[in-house]
Amino acid sequence: MILKKINIDLSVIQVENLHRIDLSINPIFIGKTQDEISVVLPTIAVPDETINREDGWSGLKIEGILDFSLVGILAKISTLLAENHISIFAISTYNTDYILIKKVDLNPTIKILSNNGYSIK
Repeated sequence: MILKKINIDLSVIQVENLHRIDLSINPIFIGKTQDEISVVLPTIAVPDETINREDGWSGLKIEGILDFSLVGILAKISTLLAENHISIFAISTYNTDYILIKKVDLNPTIKILSNNGYSIK
């Protein structure tokens, strides 16, 4: 399986509304529930006003379109990283999955996944 590095510093934020978010930027992920609005976006695009903010994230994208019938892709990756005390923030879109890890854990993550048959580009 091939994973592609997202070469942008990312932040995970919580906001009251989306008015100050530039929805044209990439990558951007929005999670909206009755309890909160969370956004993952490039750190340089974080608005001045947030409820909560956590910077210092890196990302990996699972290459290719993943069929909904595929089982265990995120589970295997998250298990490998959890065994090495690396926490992830997983995001799924219609086509694929993304794994966010803290920047300080990026090199160990790449080494662990590479040693377990994953190709990182």
